Amino acid sequence: MRIVIALGGNALLRRSDPMTTTVQRGNARIAAEAIAPLAAEHSLVVVHGNGPQVGLLSLQAAAYQGAEPYPLDVLDAGTQGMIGYLLQQELRSLLPPEHQVATLLTMITVDPDDPAFADPAKFVGPVYDWAVADALRVAKGWEFRRDGDSWRRVVPSPEPRQILEILPIRWLLDRGAVVICAGGGGIPTTRPSEDSGTLLGVEAVIDKDLAGELLAEEVRADLFLMATDVDGVYLRWGTPDRTRLSRVTARDLAAHAFAAGSMGPKVEAAVRFVTRTGGRAAIGSLGDITGIVAGTAGTSVVGRKDGAG
Repeated sequence: MRIVIALGGNALLRRSDPMTTTVQRGNARIAAEAIAPLAAEHSLVVVHGNGPQVGLLSLQAAAYQGAEPYPLDVLDAGTQGMIGYLLQQELRSLLPPEHQVATLLTMITVDPDDPAFADPAKFVGPVYDWAVADALRVAKGWEFRRDGDSWRRVVPSPEPRQILEILPIRWLLDRGAVVICAGGGGIPTTRPSEDSGTLLGVEAVIDKDLAGELLAEEVRADLFLMATDVDGVYLRWGTPDRTRLSRVTARDLAAHAFAAGSMGPKVEAAVRFVTRTGGRAAIGSLGDITGIVAGTAGTSVVGRKDGAG
């Protein structure tokens, strides 16, 4: 079975964690220990988020007086290499020496007229109290939105359109490699015109779940699995009568509303994948990944009503 696994940002840097290499390496090993056992029986692609990391790199780049800050597309590329390296190293330490693992810098095109550019909504970087966030807003021109009890920077998150490195990704998969790609949703790029071969980077961060869904379509995955910090999709989340869905059709799931900053993109990506391919999508905890693959844990999103609920 071919599986695309999308790791949430919490897989490498949880909200309460200090933003250090040591912490990220430890979390990368936890993720690798969950993923590695699947490699013996399945063809694997790993996608990862980069919201905390790209925000941190942006802050570091902006700290140099007199230096031009790096644009987000360059920072996205930097996080692909950094996070991919940590995951690749940890997976190689757990897999047999002959089992190849490859990290591929991945560019993904977006529409320059995407309405997301006028409505930044993607959280990046650390959390702040309002006084610090407001000072950064004034000093750097950044936009902020409330995230729980704190404030975080938001940037545009346009729809992914085309994965430019899809052929080498397929080539590696066909030869048995575990492929880490489209990290952070891919490096966002546009073309000046439809018939132009020129590529331009843009100031944005593509949602990694939507990019992972497009990737899952393009590599003809049997399962698109989104690993997060909760054990599935809940109705009435945050209330005493919340209910976890174990198996649900894409059509039924699409009828419910979910928070745009958390479960919303995952549900949208799951519904897209099932609707477009007829395959299975799943959402659940990284620690339950074996059960999610088997269909005994997490929330499975399917195309047929049989057994849904």
